[in-house]
Amino acid sequence: MFPRPIEKSSPAWAATYQALVPMALILWLLPLIAVAVFSIKPDVDFTTGNYWGWPSAFKGFENYGKVFFASDMPRYLLNSVLITVPTVIGAVALSCMTGFALGVYKFRGNLLLFFMFVAGNFVPFQILMVPVRDLTLDMGLYNTKLGLVLFHVAFQTGFCTLFMRNFIRALPFELIEAARVEGVAEWRIFWFVVLPLMKPAIAALSVLIFTFIWNDYFWAVVLTQGAESQPVTAGITSFNAQYRAAYHLMSAGSIVAALPPVAMFFLMQRHFIAGLTLGAVK
Repeated sequence: MFPRPIEKSSPAWAATYQALVPMALILWLLPLIAVAVFSIKPDVDFTTGNYWGWPSAFKGFENYGKVFFASDMPRYLLNSVLITVPTVIGAVALSCMTGFALGVYKFRGNLLLFFMFVAGNFVPFQILMVPVRDLTLDMGLYNTKLGLVLFHVAFQTGFCTLFMRNFIRALPFELIEAARVEGVAEWRIFWFVVLPLMKPAIAALSVLIFTFIWNDYFWAVVLTQGAESQPVTAGITSFNAQYRAAYHLMSAGSIVAALPPVAMFFLMQRHFIAGLTLGAVK
């Protein structure tokens, strides 16, 4: 039923596995390596067709200098922070409360309400493009960071509720019953009993949602335009001119845009892994 551990396999298969893993890793990292190499190439390499060859000159400092000091990249990065951080806080805070209500209380329509939260995750987001854009126009939220934050909070709360509800249902219910016997109010049970136990799940979910929102490109293009509100994923396309694309600057901007979620993952790695594996072993 379960795969045999590699330690119990034959020596020939173990050696083959150890040889294939680095190759698969290099193949998986090849696009990122290509972008990193593009980011240090001079512009002339792309005009002469030297896409995959060795750089004719090292222009890394010049390219990254243009990204930071000769473009709106700092503004785009700030917009991404102002969009992503409130979204993570809002979606995680709402899902903690909804997950607590759906995971602890038993009432008529509990499963139906939970299904409504989950069902939103199965709707293809592309079909929502026109109605969501029209809604933001009617509410005066088009091309604003607030409109993008509100949409992401609404769209991500369903997945976050699924995550939190299942996590809370795995907690020992005896702790909640003991607190009720002592006469503790329900909101105090949530704040002082359940919420501290949810810290690993909150950390894991925060990393996931941060990555989802930071890397979003579709809704950034649909709901925003211009440097005053666009996040960094959409702002990278500003390096394209009318008749040609500045691949070296786009590559450098892509590397810069990828650093914050990578840094957050490594900073929260311990909590992230604990949140994903908590409850897996009795």
